[in-house]
This record gives sequence, C-alpha cells and structure tokens, in this order.
Amino acid sequence: MDRNGHCTQRASRFCVSRASCGSDRHGPTGLAKTTSAANGTSVDPAEAPTQSPSGVGGVPVRERASASWGSKRLLSVAVALVLVSGCGQVATSITRNVSSEAGNMTSKPSALTVSTTTVGPSITTQPSNETVAVGETATFATGTTPLSYHWSKNGAVIAGATAARYTTPRTTSADNGAHFTVKVSNVAGSVVSKAATLTVTTSIKTVFIILMENHNWSQIKGNASAPYINGTLLAIGAHAEQYYNPPKNHPSLPNYLWLEAGTNFGILNDNDPSINRQSTTSHLVTLLKNANISWKSYDEGISGASCPLTNVNLYIVHHDPFVYFEDVTNDESSTSAYCIEHVRPFTQLAPDLQKDAVADYNFITPNVCDDMHSCSVATGDSWLAKNLPAIMNSSVYQQGGVIFITWDEAASGDGPIGMIVISPFAKVGYENSIHYNHGSTLRTIEEIFHVTPILRDAVNQADLRDLFTTVP
Repeated sequence: MDRNGHCTQRASRFCVSRASCGSDRHGPTGLAKTTSAANGTSVDPAEAPTQSPSGVGGVPVRERASASWGSKRLLSVAVALVLVSGCGQVATSITRNVSSEAGNMTSKPSALTVSTTTVGPSITTQPSNETVAVGETATFATGTTPLSYHWSKNGAVIAGATAARYTTPRTTSADNGAHFTVKVSNVAGSVVSKAATLTVTTSIKTVFIILMENHNWSQIKGNASAPYINGTLLAIGAHAEQYYNPPKNHPSLPNYLWLEAGTNFGILNDNDPSINRQSTTSHLVTLLKNANISWKSYDEGISGASCPLTNVNLYIVHHDPFVYFEDVTNDESSTSAYCIEHVRPFTQLAPDLQKDAVADYNFITPNVCDDMHSCSVATGDSWLAKNLPAIMNSSVYQQGGVIFITWDEAASGDGPIGMIVISPFAKVGYENSIHYNHGSTLRTIEEIFHVTPILRDAVNQADLRDLFTTVP
C-alpha cells in the first residue's frame, strides 16, 4: 500500500484499501494476528475461524499452525483475512490455506460483516437496593468508563456524583426510602437506570448511660453554670421534665441497684459489697451476657488491674452497681477475671471508641467530683463537654447509638431529676412531662436489646420511647 492508501502490485494479495467515506473513525481497516497450535490438532481446511479476529493496520490475518490431517503431517495452515471498511460496517473475507508434503488446498471464503455504527449505551447491571443502619453510608454502582455518569436522589441531580459508583454521606432516618438513579451517557445518547431504593434501619445497637449525682432538675435546667447541658445537649436531644428516683429510694446505692435490677433489695445505705453483696443472677448485665450481648462499665479512678470492691482515690464503690453481684465478681474476689474484663478504667473508653471496641451496653461512672456529687455543677458540665464529643463522633454512636444522661437521686425529695437522651433517633429539642423513674430506663434498655424478663419494678413503668423518633 502506498502513502495514499492504494494497493501496490507486490502487496495486493494482503492489502486493504481505505474506505472512501471520509476517515478511519469507524474502526481499523485491517487486523493481524499470529497464533500457534499444539501438535495433534485436527484441522478442517474448509472450516472458517470460530474466534473473533483482532489486530490493527491494513494487514490481513495470516494464521499458521502445525497440525495433523489423517496420516499426513501438515506443514502449515494459513488463514487469510481481508477487510474492507465502509461507512458504518466492516466487510471481511476469511480463507484457510492448508499445505503438507502431499500438496496444499484452500478453503472456500467465509464472509463476516461487523457493524461499527456508534449507538447509545444500555444498562445491563442496574443499581441494586441497599439497606444500612442510620449513620452508615450506602454505595450504588453500575457500568465502567469511558461512559459518563450523573447520579440523582429522588429526581434531583447530586452535585459531583459523576462516577460509576456513588457513596452517600452518613445516612439519617430521613434518608429511608430514598430513590437513586444514574444517567449513563456517551456521544450517541443516554439512558437512565431503574431506581434503587435505600432502606435505613432505625434500630439502636449501642447504649451509653452516664450517671451524674445528687441534683434536682431545677438545679440544672437554666443554670448558667451548665452551659453545655443547656446550650448544647438540650438543643440536640430530648429530655424528660418529670423523671424521678423511685419513691424514698435514698441514698445513692439503692438507685444504682434499681437501674441494674429494678429493685434496691431492701438496701437503704451505701455500704460496700462485702456487706450488701447479692447472690441473684436476675439482673441486667447477666441477662445481656446470656443473650450474647456485650457490656462494660467504665469507671473513673480505677486502675483496671483488679476488681474494685472498695473506694480508691475518687472512685466510689457504691456508684458501681455491678460489683455488688456475686456472679460478676466470682463471690467478691478482687482477682475475678470476669470482673476485671468488664469493669474497666474510664481512660480506656477513648481508645475503645477509636477501635470500635466498646461494648453493646456501656455504663459510665465519673469520679465523685466530676459527677457533681462533691464538686460544682460547673465541674460536671465541663466534664460532659470534654468527654461527650468523643462518644458522639464515634462510628458506633453514629451508626445506631444512644446516650442516656441521668442523675442517681434528687438532692431534696425524689425529684424531678434530669434525664437527657442524645441519639440519632432522639427527638431534637424535645421535652415531655410523662412520669418516669429508674425503672423506665431499665425497661427501655431491656427493650432495646430484647432481653427478658422485664426486671421487677421496670415492668410497672413507662419506657422512654416518647423521647425517640422511632421505637427503641
């Protein structure tokens, strides 16, 4: 072929002239391929090739292979492929030439026409429906480059969503039921996918409960010394205006026991576990353990090297209800491996949050100063402001967590005391006047984790569901 695309005499056997339709944009004008076959292959010299040819550049395919044909050893099998390009199609002529010691023969030509007209895209793999928990992301996908993509949510184009895959931001309950489509385009046209539906589950998976101390709600709400509680937490969460400690349930220990077991076991003092130990296994964390639901207590001021059965530094043992149960402490043993595994220093909470290593149920006890018992409201408010963001920024919280902040008992009478709920599922800036007590919190936690029986007084109390957008 010369520079103008015309065949010369020497090359005419294998040369393909360029089509006169204007350019080569419709595809290659010729293909070239050389392969080898293993000895012993049977070859029908009249058989057209069964695989698609490939190659570039105006040169026909010449395929040579050694093979056997009957009792004769074949020297070669040659395949000649001649292509003529037209506007919108490529015409192809294929022959085989087979030679041996006895001679050679050429097969009849086989014709192949390949359309090269550009057409619009079609979608063979539609985006699939996705189900995620609140706070998780969802990914929808279809196709590959060099097509172009534009994703839409509920009919509105999503800015910047122009890849074959689209991953949502962290979901909220408002995303439940959203429909996602993608418009796929090329130079010849476009097509819109079927809609994929996003389902966002609204189940609580991780519970944090923080116990503050000895204040009526009237001492907290509106108090300028508690700017974080009043200016931040009440604005983003829900709270109860009529939450009480159980009637005449004082001092502290009976209320911690009530939150764990739905009763005070007749205890109305703050004595150590050596005196107030309980043999029953009918309490919350044992119900959780039996249901394969994990739990931890994070206590400020302990070392974590032993089971903390007495006061140490600013750690107060009667603010830690779990060590009053013999099945947790192996009969009040300070070396109990089970107790040490589950009753951990508060300093371990932050790294556990970073590693997603917190439990399903997490009971957090500030020390006797930070919980407002022996120090000011401002001290407790500052402690919350310092430590709550780590929980709220964690993936376990954002993907189905709840934080209950309450006080163990009222400073005078039985309350009301504070109950604040912070969660992706909590009603925002909401308050109610439903009568609650610690049995209500215990019942709510049991319902979240689906453990039974509802323990003692908890069965008689309203749960906290009104503070949530969905039933816990």
